[in-house]
Amino acid sequence: MSNIVLLISTTAQKEVMSYYANYYVERKAPGVVFAAKLPDTAITMYKSGKCMFQGGGAEREAARWGTSGASATQKASTVGAKGDTLPEGFAAMSVLGSDETGTGDYFGPITVAAVYVPSSKIELINELGVKDSKMLTDDYMRKIAPDLRAACIHSVLVLRNEKYNALQAKGYSQGKMKAMMHNKALGHTLAKMAPEKPAHILIDQFAERGVYYNYLKNEREIVRDGVLFSTKAEQLHVAVATASILARAAFLKEMDRLSELAGVALQKGASSKVDALAARIWRGQGEEFLRSITKWHFANTEKARKLK
Repeated sequence: MSNIVLLISTTAQKEVMSYYANYYVERKAPGVVFAAKLPDTAITMYKSGKCMFQGGGAEREAARWGTSGASATQKASTVGAKGDTLPEGFAAMSVLGSDETGTGDYFGPITVAAVYVPSSKIELINELGVKDSKMLTDDYMRKIAPDLRAACIHSVLVLRNEKYNALQAKGYSQGKMKAMMHNKALGHTLAKMAPEKPAHILIDQFAERGVYYNYLKNEREIVRDGVLFSTKAEQLHVAVATASILARAAFLKEMDRLSELAGVALQKGASSKVDALAARIWRGQGEEFLRSITKWHFANTEKARKLK
């Protein structure tokens, strides 16, 4: 099933509503101003100016009004992604997606979120403002995260620095930690969904399938059924985009907590500014405290030691 969204002018919106007036149906979903149902196509107009065409005739009807801004029939290759080939119409399916953040930041945790977005809620999630999280600001993600958490079955995991450093000292790679967190978040979400099941599970790929499952070989419960891997997965289904936002919001919340403990706003990333701030904290609050709020094995530690 195709799923095409157009952003159209106010004048064109009136034309669309007039053209499909004989096919009008009542829709009470948030933000909907008009809806129509043809034998092979559902048309939904939103306050934002977006018009969604769904069904076998979506491309035909959308072509009457403009050029598609996004199509649910896109495959991984259309956005330069690598990984599994996704089924046709994947973006319109009920999908459980997972993503992580914080992996490249010296200060703060790794966070992973898994989110289930059924096909019936895709329109709602889009209207709540979800898109590729790399296109959104931190403040905007903080703002929309509560509504997304309320709308979707989800699980968010936070790996704080003390635990991260302990695992790293035992020989766990960051990849293994991420795999364990994704697997656990997906498992928790599936348990909350039961007996409902997603059409597919999509993981934002950070390791090849074989490597990912090798990381999990000693886990008691491993999520395998229906799992697909793709890079740039947040562009392929709104479930992963939503997971990315919830993971980021959790990361920011933990960074706020750590900043309060440190008495200074912590820098994101791993730049020279991070080195200088780490040296300042080291001088003022000691090595043990700095270790407790950082990924200690990062090269930033030795750079901060020299600056200290």
